[in-house]
Amino acid sequence: MSHPQPSPSPRRRSVLRGSLAVPAALAVPSIAGAAPAFARSGRPRAEWGVQAGDVTAHAGLVWVRSDRPARMIVETSATESFRNPTRWKGPLLGPDTDFTGTTRLRGLPAGEQIHYRVVLADPDDPRRTGEPVTGTFRTTPKGRKEGVRFLWSGDIAGQGWGINPDRGGWRVFEEMRRRNPDFFLCSGDNIYADGPILPSVTLPDGSVWRNVTTEEKSKVAESLAEFRGAFRYNLLDENLRRFNAQVPSIVQWDDHEVRNNWYPGQILTDARYTEKNVDVLAGRSLRAFSEYYPISTLPPGDEDGRVYRVLRHGPLLDVFVLDMRSYRNANSPGRQPDDTTGILGARQLSWLKRELSRSRATWKVIASDMPLGLVVPDGSANFEAVAQGDPGAPLGRELQIAELLRHIKHRKVTGTVWLTADVHYTSAQHYDPSRAAFKDFAPFWEFVSGPLAAGGFQALKLDGTFGPEQRFVKAPNRANTSPAETPQYFGEVDIDGDSGELTVRLRQEGGGVLFTEVLQPGRVGQA
Repeated sequence: MSHPQPSPSPRRRSVLRGSLAVPAALAVPSIAGAAPAFARSGRPRAEWGVQAGDVTAHAGLVWVRSDRPARMIVETSATESFRNPTRWKGPLLGPDTDFTGTTRLRGLPAGEQIHYRVVLADPDDPRRTGEPVTGTFRTTPKGRKEGVRFLWSGDIAGQGWGINPDRGGWRVFEEMRRRNPDFFLCSGDNIYADGPILPSVTLPDGSVWRNVTTEEKSKVAESLAEFRGAFRYNLLDENLRRFNAQVPSIVQWDDHEVRNNWYPGQILTDARYTEKNVDVLAGRSLRAFSEYYPISTLPPGDEDGRVYRVLRHGPLLDVFVLDMRSYRNANSPGRQPDDTTGILGARQLSWLKRELSRSRATWKVIASDMPLGLVVPDGSANFEAVAQGDPGAPLGRELQIAELLRHIKHRKVTGTVWLTADVHYTSAQHYDPSRAAFKDFAPFWEFVSGPLAAGGFQALKLDGTFGPEQRFVKAPNRANTSPAETPQYFGEVDIDGDSGELTVRLRQEGGGVLFTEVLQPGRVGQA
């Protein structure tokens, strides 16, 4: 394996020696303000750190935000010394993108550690440049011998639990950074646009949880500026900035990027909102989302705003990133006998079936922003995810999932594993047709992990339509427990380069492994 436990592999160990430490200038007070300074004195600064995303064998995206208008310049090198670097001219950063920008790096060597630094230049005087900000990522190997390690989780800054300076901020990101993964899959709810963060919250034991606060996070997000501010809030955390500089991301979105349990066409009755049309809010959020994360551009001629995509990580792994939010029908009791829209929409479902059939990777991870068999309610009568509590034959949104699972079986697509977050606890479910009302599918696993920085919630009931059996669950016994009361959770996947064996570990903040499952390649229905 390329990632032995617990030490990082020798060729990657250098990235942990402190070269990516965040400068003292990035202390929270200096970047808490929302608006960049337009003063022409001084030099452009990248106080919000750097990020890399959607990395492949020969390409990757690098992100930065400036404190004023600037030209983004990226330099790459095989070493930390940046001797003989390659230079990439990036975009002009200005108010149209909230001074953010992404540069695509192409023609990179496969399977190599890429060191990069971002320099911001004054557009009127290119010789006036700010201090470079450094980062690193590893391109996807062409061969399989080196193996793959990645982490996944989601749910950040939720339920009013923000960045607490008394706890050293979001320490779980530092813990994840030390796991030295090849990438991080964020399964949605990157922000809570509908969740204001107050200066303090009194806990049940009488102690006080303190939050870093900003003007934009003092109310629900409605304007583009407020959505941008919600994404920017997360970057106030030094642990997250350090994590971003070392670990490239694959990011998907879910409801709290806009509002709890939203669906297209919804008209809000929530008195907190002056803008009642959720499609307007979603458009503003999607624009801010695309500005604040390094995400691949859309294929030519494709629909605007597409978030679903596939990322290929060599011969061992393909990651299918779903969007269960943008194309769904309205939340309902979910008992429709004929439902073609479902939770994915017809076009996305067709794309997913086609790409799964084309995949030659040993493992096909389906990154789902919502669980399949957990019954997630929306009020007293409607349901938010796939399952709706009826353990019989597929109805409503279950029909699309049944169609997909049938396709996977009959097209002999092996190695599918479902990963998700959303429900604010951690669990492992095994799905088997021998236990199910719908039987035309091959057994598979679904693993749940999260939150990273949000409240914990009780475990949900299982729906028997696809025959889930819960092999592990850890959840609090009451709603919205604070991160001080309930550990935060993340999952880890290791794929061995020699055997192709895939190991899933469900972890909790503090280093503990709660559950481990080892899956063998090419085998269907591992129990």
